[in-house]
Amino acid sequence: SRSLCTVVCKWTYTSDRGWDDSFWKMIGLEDLVKDKYEKIGNHVLSPGEAVGKGLTPEAARDLGLPEGIAVAASLIDAHAGGLGVIGADVKGHNLPCENQPITSRVAMICGTSSCHMGVSETPIFVPGVWGPYFSAMVPGLWLNEGGQSATGKLIDHVVRGHVAFPELEAKAAASAHSIYTYLNSHLDLIKKSLPVGFLTVDLHVWPDFHGNRSPLTDLTLKGMVVGLTLSRGLDELALIYLATIQAIALGTRHILEVMQAAGHDITTLFLCGGLSKNPLFVQMHADITGKPVVLSKEVESVLVGAAILGACASGDFASIQEAMAKMGKIGRVVQPNHEHKRFYDKKYEVFLKLVEHQREYRSIMNS
Repeated sequence: SRSLCTVVCKWTYTSDRGWDDSFWKMIGLEDLVKDKYEKIGNHVLSPGEAVGKGLTPEAARDLGLPEGIAVAASLIDAHAGGLGVIGADVKGHNLPCENQPITSRVAMICGTSSCHMGVSETPIFVPGVWGPYFSAMVPGLWLNEGGQSATGKLIDHVVRGHVAFPELEAKAAASAHSIYTYLNSHLDLIKKSLPVGFLTVDLHVWPDFHGNRSPLTDLTLKGMVVGLTLSRGLDELALIYLATIQAIALGTRHILEVMQAAGHDITTLFLCGGLSKNPLFVQMHADITGKPVVLSKEVESVLVGAAILGACASGDFASIQEAMAKMGKIGRVVQPNHEHKRFYDKKYEVFLKLVEHQREYRSIMNS
């Protein structure tokens, strides 16, 4: 049995027409077409549907679990994270998405890289954003999936590669804090009377050190940093760290704007994953997008999504939607600071100029 999520999102399968013979022949894999696609599976289930008769005797022995326990058709990891947060009950939090369909929400799964999952009732084709995929995450809804190819990885790369990193590591260890908690408190020290985000007025980062996935789909793009000085201390490390986080949030704004221009109506962000534990990362996403950010009570929302699938396969819930509303819980809501809007609008203007300039430089060199 195959999951509809995997075969639709990664294998060019469609829920109405199934596999496309011509595609496999075109790429030289026509042997997969034989025997009605027996090799890659022709029995496709919706995520959360019960597979077979449950756990086989062999698997039950290996896992130390009861034979026949329900097994659910799966989701891809980020899609499980989306399922784990996007359907949570938000009553009483005064959010714009309250009493609105879940199509007004975007789930962001933020780790080494980031995924932006938005659903719609009708198919929306968004330039540079994957999909639309029918029933690939929430049954009956179309999924669009934006993404940034390096986020947690980029922050780590910038911080650990800085000359002041050994000093940071030593000071963080001495204060019994993680390096990122220490950096956040150091930024609070150096901001004086300014809001923290304003410290990067003349330091700008384009974050595509590993190419751009959405919305430009250009794997040849490189990272850019404008505004470097000869300073080598902890202050400068903290500033480049801040500018990198802002660049990632500006990239999210770029993705959301393209999704909205294509027909999505997004009012609220739902964040999960490792980076959602960093309050600076969360606040910058709220301030830069101008949208409230909802944090999941359970940071490991991918596991919540997987549990939702299991709870449907075992019959504990009648539908994915019911399980999402009961099992996805809100932890905290972070509101944007609208007083800072003009500053971040200007930062966004610079952000878009950076990539425009990078392309101009390339064209000069290519000529």
